[in-house]
Amino acid sequence: MGIVDGDVAEGVEARAVPVGEWEREPHPSDSLRTFGAVVQALREHAGLSRAELAARVQYSKHTVESVELGRRMPDIPFVDRAEEALGNTGALRKAARFLTRGEAGLAAWFRRWARLEREAVSLCTYECRLVPGLLQSEAYARALFENRIPLLTDEQLEAQVEARMERQRMLYERPTVPFHFIVEEAVLRRRLGGVDVRREQLSHVLERTLPRNVMLQIMPLETEYHSCMDGPLRLLETPEGRRLAYSEGQESGRLIGDSKEVRVLQQRYDTLRSQALHPKDSRALLERLRGET
Repeated sequence: MGIVDGDVAEGVEARAVPVGEWEREPHPSDSLRTFGAVVQALREHAGLSRAELAARVQYSKHTVESVELGRRMPDIPFVDRAEEALGNTGALRKAARFLTRGEAGLAAWFRRWARLEREAVSLCTYECRLVPGLLQSEAYARALFENRIPLLTDEQLEAQVEARMERQRMLYERPTVPFHFIVEEAVLRRRLGGVDVRREQLSHVLERTLPRNVMLQIMPLETEYHSCMDGPLRLLETPEGRRLAYSEGQESGRLIGDSKEVRVLQQRYDTLRSQALHPKDSRALLERLRGET
C-alpha cells in the first residue's frame, strides 16, 4: 500500500504563482530554492557562466544547475568551494546552515497543496480509498504508515503520524471555514488495523464532524449513480476567490489550476453531493457501522 493523502515526508502562495506553475512538481523546500537563488545571483554578479562555476567548484554543470534551481542539497565541499569562487562573502556558508529537504512528514508533491489548504476559505474532499487525512484517528494513520511499502523506519513513521495529526488542527482552529467530505461506504467498512482501530476510527469521524463547519456525506455501496468514478478529488477556494483542485495517485500528486479543468471537477463534485447520503443519514450510518464492530 502506498502512502496517500500526501503525508510521507511548501510551495508558493497562490497569489504568487503564475497559472502555468500550478501543475509543476514543487521543489524540495523553500530553503533550497532560496539558497540556489543566492548562488545564481552571486555567480551572475561575478560574471561567471554555470560551466565556469562548475569548473571552479569541481562539480558538473548539471550539479550547479540543480543547486541553483533548488533541486539538489549541496554538500559541504560544494558550499566551501562556491563560497571561495564567488567572493568569500560568507553568505553561502551562513545560508547553508538553514537548508532543509522539506517539511518532515509531507510528500514533495503534496506540500504546495498543504499550504494552500491552511489558507483556503473552503475545502471539499472526495475519497474512495481511505478515510481522508483530516478525519483519521492516530491509530488509523499509524496502521496506514505501518503498511507502507517500502517499509518506513520508526523515525519516519513517527514523523508522518505527527504531520498528519498536526494537519487536523485546522478543523477546530478555523471554525468559520467550511470543510466538506464525501467518503465511500466501503472505506468505512474496511478493517484496516483491526476491529479496535476501525471502531475508534468511526468514533473519531463522528466526533470530528460534529462542528457546524465540518460536514460528512457517505456514498452508499448500493448507489446506482456516481459522478466521480475517476478517483479521489480535492477542491478549495483561496482568499482571493480562485478555485483550485488536487488529484493524487501512486507516489504522485497533481495540483490543478486551469480554470476550465477545475470547473469540470467542481461540477462532478457538486453532482456527487446530490448523489451521496444526507449528512444526517450519513451520521446514522456511521453509528450503525460502529455498532456492528
